[in-house]
Amino acid sequence: MESILIIDDDINLGTVLKEELQEIGYNVHFRNSADTSFAFLESNVEIDLILLDLKMPEKDGFYVLRKLQQDGYSIKVIVLTAFADVKSAIDSAKLGASDFISKPYDLDELIITIRKVLQT
Repeated sequence: MESILIIDDDINLGTVLKEELQEIGYNVHFRNSADTSFAFLESNVEIDLILLDLKMPEKDGFYVLRKLQQDGYSIKVIVLTAFADVKSAIDSAKLGASDFISKPYDLDELIITIRKVLQT
């Protein structure tokens, strides 16, 4: 079973998304900040995919993408953001993101994207 880590400061969205993905068989974890996410990753939990919000207080999604690269993580990332624009998508891809989805997300589209990214 694949493991997904949701990193989003929106606790309601993170909780709902976690439940939706668990219902279809994923092992899902949720953290609401960059710092708690890296503490979780450092605990040697096997994560296959991160769903990452870009706009978070203190340390944003670009910080997370840069730190994942710097620390040598090879986890696939899908950016999930309400502030979608071409520049953010390009910058995310340059920092290693596999895909970019706008909020509010369509669950079916998100699931298809998750499956596609996990298969690559």
